Amino acid sequence: MSSGIRIISIKLFYRLVCKLEVLSLSDNALEGELPSCLANLSSLYHLDIYGNQFIGNGASIALASLTLFKFVSPSRNLFEVQSFFMSLANHSSLKVLFGNQNKLIEEPTTQTWVPKFQLKFFRLSNCKTKELNNEVPKFLYYQNDLRVIYLSYNNFGGKVPLWLFENNTITGAFLMKGNSFISRDLQFSSHPNPYMFVVDLSENKIQGQIPTNICSIFPKLRRLNLSSNILEGNIPPCLGSLKSGYDGLYLDLSHNQLSGGIPENIDITIVRLSPLMVMDLSNNNLYGELPRWISNLSDLVALNISENQLTGEIPNWVGTLSALRVLFLKANFFMGEIPIELCKLHSLNIIVLSQNNLSSPIPFCLSNLTLEPNDEKSSTTTNWGFCSFFWEIAYHIEPTEFEWSTGRGLDEITVTRIDENQMEEKVDYTTKRATYIYKGNILNLDLSRNNLSGIIPTELTELYTLEVFNVSYNNLPGSIPYQKSQFATFDESIYMANPFLCRPPLPKDCNEPNSP
Repeated sequence: MSSGIRIISIKLFYRLVCKLEVLSLSDNALEGELPSCLANLSSLYHLDIYGNQFIGNGASIALASLTLFKFVSPSRNLFEVQSFFMSLANHSSLKVLFGNQNKLIEEPTTQTWVPKFQLKFFRLSNCKTKELNNEVPKFLYYQNDLRVIYLSYNNFGGKVPLWLFENNTITGAFLMKGNSFISRDLQFSSHPNPYMFVVDLSENKIQGQIPTNICSIFPKLRRLNLSSNILEGNIPPCLGSLKSGYDGLYLDLSHNQLSGGIPENIDITIVRLSPLMVMDLSNNNLYGELPRWISNLSDLVALNISENQLTGEIPNWVGTLSALRVLFLKANFFMGEIPIELCKLHSLNIIVLSQNNLSSPIPFCLSNLTLEPNDEKSSTTTNWGFCSFFWEIAYHIEPTEFEWSTGRGLDEITVTRIDENQMEEKVDYTTKRATYIYKGNILNLDLSRNNLSGIIPTELTELYTLEVFNVSYNNLPGSIPYQKSQFATFDESIYMANPFLCRPPLPKDCNEPNSP
């Protein structure tokens, strides 16, 4: 090739590079500072450098002049993110900014910068910090068009930044999980926000009561997670009858200090329209009996009311919850029989009734739990994540802002996925010996620490998907079913403290006298 042709080729290459609009260098373990030559990419509007080891306290030389940016993701690097953000201050077209898993430093109190951009999506989560209580980035005070605000796991302190609701009236997702926010009186905006789908304030230090107007302020909620705080008082009755207008509603109020009964005065006609799919009220101080309106939650897939002070019998109407797959009633004061109506729920994966006062025989019909969907509702694929409402939040954003984005960084909005062919239900399950996590198409049956009587039904040996089985600390007599199928995998710990049980894996011979 002649020198003249070579020069023309280099010039052509340079012209092509200068017209580059989208650049993704993600997941390459690249190191050092961003190369200054990036400043030559004058047409660049989308930059993804996720998952590298870039360092520095800013990117002013490389990126400051690239004012066409609409999407920038420096996530999972070693940047001091506040300085990185500051270098983008003049980028008036910027709409999407992700900065999670970088270094978070304390912002100087004397240094204030006002961005020219108005973001629609902002994520800053899981950042490393040496500070005990960080403040949320100050530039957010100047944002008023945010659709998604994702600030989880940064050890932010002080009051919950509810001013973000006031400033951004069409926000669709507000995620503040795993910080150190302290609020003694949650008071959301007095103006309803029909765009809000997700509110997650879990794992903070929020005190006081749940606002009674929460349902009118956020009438289209699809996920409310206030778990692992210090909330007290009663559960607002409206949460049992939200009509979001969409399939699938997730409610998690667990690990608080809520008291009173589960609300009873709820309009049944509204409940029948409720898309409540997951309800977790565990680890509170709730008392009383299970209200009947729950039987009308035809979409309910998971119910967890463990670790409360609930009383009465497990109601027979539980058999009407045709979509139910997970049932946790552990550590309450339920008494009486295990209702045989549970056997109608063929798709049940997990039944945990341990640490109650149940006194009946074990229903042999539990062998009917085949994990087969009971009806169309329990067999319908429901994806809570990107595909189901990520785009609903972003419906009014220009397509060019996301045509190269797969929603990276927002996947944790996913709550759960229930698929007819491949279930992805993760369950933490604790026994006396260890904690296990089971994922997939499994069956978990825990009846331990009750007053159950009668023999262990031999029909249960036909449950080939039975991964966890526990009947310890009961009054079961007779022979343990022969060790076949899944029963061949169980050790003696699951039968312990039943003085009249015999046959391996217990050491007691069935020919011995029936004495404890």
